[in-house]
Amino acid sequence: MPSAEPQTVPLTGEAAPPPREASPGLRLTALATGFVMAALDVTVINVAGSAIQEQLNASLPELTWIVDSYVLVFSSLLLLAGGLANRLGAKNVYLWGMAVFFVASLGCALAPDAGLLIAARLLQGVGAALFMPSSLSLLVFSFPEKRQRTRMLGLWSAIVATSAGLGPTVGGLLVSAFGWQSIFILNLPIGIVGMLLTMRYIVATEVRPTKLAVPGHVLWIVALAALSFALIEGPRLGWGAGEMLVAYAVLVVAASLLVVRERRAANLVMPWSLFKRPRFAGANLVGFLFNLALYGSMFMLSLYLQHARGSSPFRAGLELLPMTIWFPLANIVYSRISARFSNGALLTVFLLVAGIASLTMVTVSSETPYWVLAVAVGLANIGAGIISPGMTAALVDAAGAEHTNVAGSVLNANRQIGTLVGIAAMGVVLGAASDWERGPALCFAVVGVAYLVAAVGAWLLIARGEHREAALATA
Repeated sequence: MPSAEPQTVPLTGEAAPPPREASPGLRLTALATGFVMAALDVTVINVAGSAIQEQLNASLPELTWIVDSYVLVFSSLLLLAGGLANRLGAKNVYLWGMAVFFVASLGCALAPDAGLLIAARLLQGVGAALFMPSSLSLLVFSFPEKRQRTRMLGLWSAIVATSAGLGPTVGGLLVSAFGWQSIFILNLPIGIVGMLLTMRYIVATEVRPTKLAVPGHVLWIVALAALSFALIEGPRLGWGAGEMLVAYAVLVVAASLLVVRERRAANLVMPWSLFKRPRFAGANLVGFLFNLALYGSMFMLSLYLQHARGSSPFRAGLELLPMTIWFPLANIVYSRISARFSNGALLTVFLLVAGIASLTMVTVSSETPYWVLAVAVGLANIGAGIISPGMTAALVDAAGAEHTNVAGSVLNANRQIGTLVGIAAMGVVLGAASDWERGPALCFAVVGVAYLVAAVGAWLLIARGEHREAALATA
């Protein structure tokens, strides 16, 4: 699910106090709607995948593009959008993003074929990239009093986590009752409410010209697009096909030019110096692998339930609910236990739990009892609900107060790239597998290994770093 933690480039200038008539609930609603749409859009489409394949006659690579095209643009533009919020004003960029997302959602609902649906999903990614970096900053500036701000941030995070957890069930209900187009139509009233409330109750902040690293961002986008093409189209075209060789070449050239550019330029795409801090690097490693495993498994599970077990979209959504409802509940648990245990220890333990639980499903088949699947995936997702806020807290601690917002942007971009790779990797595995008996089992193996590698990274880079700092503090 999209991160509900700090992920913005800091706004410049001081915000005027909100209008007196604006209640806290209305301001919170205005700034949560964007995140709710983005959270729902990532999860509901998984349940709609089978219906989209059938009605649009889409292949598995096309379905993967339908899911991943949104994540590709979102992850590519996220860092750039943070700079735009500084340059053009966070409220303006937030509203523009909402408007683009609204139009793109309508385009998705009206798409007559897979190609146009992919194009509309790309536009949705542009909208999400614009409004998400501004959402949290506007929320922070809208609630200047610390105690109230903390309470509103907690409510905001809970709303986002609940939306992501209920997404598959909502999607299944909508697809069964009204067709797959309804999952995009759902965004329209939410978007209208969000834009109207934002225009009425959210005060604009001052802007200050900020030089944007446009050449670097272009290279970043090209490299990610080439990587996505290679992962998604490889099984269909063949890994040695001419088109694939071109994609490999574009990826290598764009990545190389980006490295050269970042070594020489003054304004960077990413604050690379922060990666010299082990805990910062560890939090980003965990973020990438965590999203790869979580969203890759959710993409695969929705298809598995419908193709291998014969569930309808509605039934698949209901079957996923016991597995995903743990996200917001575990977020609450984290807030209770985070003061007693270090983030490094929590991340290590719960990543191990998620990894082991996922590996227990490497023998899954269409005959596996549902309760066994629900317990294993639910246990992994309990871990996920602890891991998500834990890695963000570890990142903030490592970056320091002066880098909190930009560090959060880096983490969220890294996580979205993990989502992109995870969904594409599941498509590769399912495409290479001989049937729906073998494919999901292999996917669970990939997911389990990703969680375990993340656990090792959390222990070596985060937990040990926290232990060293604690020892120095008490010396």
